[in-house]
Amino acid sequence: MGRGMYPPQPTIYINNLNDKVKKEELKKSLYAIFSQFGEILEIVAAKNIRARGQAFVVFKDINSASNALRSMQGFPFYEKPMRINYAKKKSDAVAKLDGTYVAKDHTKKGTKEKRKAPDQGGDAKRVMENAMPMMGMMQGMMQGMMPPGMAPPGNNMPPMPPKPRPTPPQSGSEVPHKILFLQNLPQETTEMMLTMLFEQFPGFKETRLVPGRHDIAFVEFEADQQASQAKQALNHFKITPNNAMLITFANK
Repeated sequence: MGRGMYPPQPTIYINNLNDKVKKEELKKSLYAIFSQFGEILEIVAAKNIRARGQAFVVFKDINSASNALRSMQGFPFYEKPMRINYAKKKSDAVAKLDGTYVAKDHTKKGTKEKRKAPDQGGDAKRVMENAMPMMGMMQGMMQGMMPPGMAPPGNNMPPMPPKPRPTPPQSGSEVPHKILFLQNLPQETTEMMLTMLFEQFPGFKETRLVPGRHDIAFVEFEADQQASQAKQALNHFKITPNNAMLITFANK
């Protein structure tokens, strides 16, 4: 059953998600494909059976949510087209930002509703915390690589311990080739995540990860021109707020 489009707001509701995907993997993948549209405050996916195949992505502003809804409506996500709507109600995270947050009533009905709220909020908080080591590692070093209109990550995340610098990027080629060479990928990159990004382009064949290297991969298309289109569209795509993917043509 479909539901009518609700008025625009920073939170989007997604259903028709593949319910066989584990919750934590689902959240990480949602973060990877939606973070390109703006700062994400939280991602909520419930564990109970009745709410499987559904999730909420909370952006900081309405424009980000609207762009995400328009761009990703029907996007094949784990082999199922996403159905996206604005959420019916404002999320607590947004309400706290704009000063309209009201604490839940602890009595009777309020208590019953509150039993669910900590679990959802806690789950969303955990997925953001899982992403923070990866985000903190590159914070400050990627400022110059942010595409126009993209705000830098917030400064409210906790300081992260120093991380060793990754191996300098390998050189690719600018001579058109049907195989693309991807660099600067975050540690949590998976083959499925890259496949979802590139399979929307005509001629996509396969994604190949490099054993022992999380930061590089290859993506093959049927023809040079098709690979060029994908490169033009996704070069500097931000898989995470601090990891802009670098794409060149593989050496012939």
